Amino acid sequence: MFLDELPEFQRQVLDALRQPLEDRKVNISRVNGNVSYPSDFMLVCAMNPCPCGYYPDRNRCRCSQTQIGKYMGRVSGPILDRMDLCVELQPVEYSNLKTKGKGESSREIRQRVEQARQRQKVRFQNTPYRFNGDIEVCDIGDYCALGAEEQRCMERLYASLQLSARAYHRILRVARTIADLDGTEEIRVQHLTEAACYRPSLEYWQ
Repeated sequence: MFLDELPEFQRQVLDALRQPLEDRKVNISRVNGNVSYPSDFMLVCAMNPCPCGYYPDRNRCRCSQTQIGKYMGRVSGPILDRMDLCVELQPVEYSNLKTKGKGESSREIRQRVEQARQRQKVRFQNTPYRFNGDIEVCDIGDYCALGAEEQRCMERLYASLQLSARAYHRILRVARTIADLDGTEEIRVQHLTEAACYRPSLEYWQ
């Protein structure tokens, strides 16, 4: 499900997604009884950093801090906590438009993704899980084990990023996937720090 212009949705509508995102099911309660429906879906959202779209560039942004706060406040912290990846796009510099460097091709990326998917298929054979994102909190320690250095790294990230328990576990799941894409079974410090970069920035979400 793709939600464009995320803050334009009513906050109560967005908050209604919290349970389906967490439990992968929708519970409907009525006078005559309760019904549960499966709701396993991928949520993709897009939004601007302010009503005009230029914040934090104060040379172009004309929104007041009150307007920006009200706009960003339409997306609650609990909803953000349930998102695995948050990516903030920066303006493209002119020099980058002239760069002729060749990056990783789509074919190469697809190959890495397919290899990572195969690793997960083997890992979760004879389990209720399909992907790393399915791992329940009770099994995080088994599938996302950390060495001593990595544990110290997560301790620092937990304090500096002011993480919730839910965000902490999501970083571990994402780091597990990054390690799979890197072709390694061990989660390293670089995998954890990259995963932490996909959490919402404290610059915007206070």
